[in-house]
Amino acid sequence: MGFAPPSPAQARVLLVVAAVLWSLGSFFTRVLREPTGLGLDDPQLTPLQIAFFRNCFAGLVLVPALRLRHLRVRPTMLAMVLCFGVMSGLYLSALGLGQAANAILLQNSAPFWVYLLGVYLLGEAADRRNLSAILLGLCGTIVIVCGNWPRGAGEGTDALVLMMGVGSGATYAGVVLFLRHLRAESSVWLSVMNLVGSAGIIGIFVLLRYGPSETWAWVAAPSPAQIACLVVFGAVQMAIPYWLFTSGLRSVSPQEAGIITLLEPILNPVWAYLIAPDKEVPTVWTWVGGLLLLGALGWRYVPRKTRVAGVLDQPPADDSSPRIMA
Repeated sequence: MGFAPPSPAQARVLLVVAAVLWSLGSFFTRVLREPTGLGLDDPQLTPLQIAFFRNCFAGLVLVPALRLRHLRVRPTMLAMVLCFGVMSGLYLSALGLGQAANAILLQNSAPFWVYLLGVYLLGEAADRRNLSAILLGLCGTIVIVCGNWPRGAGEGTDALVLMMGVGSGATYAGVVLFLRHLRAESSVWLSVMNLVGSAGIIGIFVLLRYGPSETWAWVAAPSPAQIACLVVFGAVQMAIPYWLFTSGLRSVSPQEAGIITLLEPILNPVWAYLIAPDKEVPTVWTWVGGLLLLGALGWRYVPRKTRVAGVLDQPPADDSSPRIMA
């Protein structure tokens, strides 16, 4: 077992901080792949290389926080790690090969799938307000993707990148549900398993596809400066936020966690634009979709007043609502 779970209010703060740190993914990816004057784009690393090193270093950063009592293995953990590895590879490939907004917002369609699977497959408590917020956020995602859908030259490649984003969203939903299912386990242990395990899955994929000699060259490619950047990338953008996210899921439902982390797709394109403004200029569709995402957050958290028998009622007492802690 891990530490005592946070209160719902504390869990929401943890999820907000996790979303902000996650949003730095486009910043680090662009720094490693675009000419910024820092020399971190030479040699050119593939998105899969970045995912491998980022996850590996992120997991190693958390290892000192592990305790022997944390180390328990359950069968569902293997499926969780597999989902996490596929999610990481698809997401960073979509982020590195296409526009940040498309990759990010397609991945963040995950709350819709989390809600459906959580309620109808896992028996999580349904909440009408959560569903409304998720549908509004999904509309924002659709507006951005459809408005920026590739046309003309390179359409096939760009469409493949978009499908990678869709796949990352589906597997992200799987990760969230597995984490919720395993919420009694140590948050640090789950994070280390996901991060180190997913790096191992990516490494095995490269080994089977390219063979030992090319895999060694692939692993040895980053320069010392790139390695240092990848260590910071892993710690700040992966290790800390995934530990915060896993901790937060112990006290709030996956549906609500998905809504809170819609902050990430709002901030992520901003960092990409600051690094590569010539390639990441937000379109009008991006602005409209972003406003819908903000509206989804506002709709979920602006207080409501309902009057029953002359008394102001509290929100329904399910997993996604605040609970009074002793």
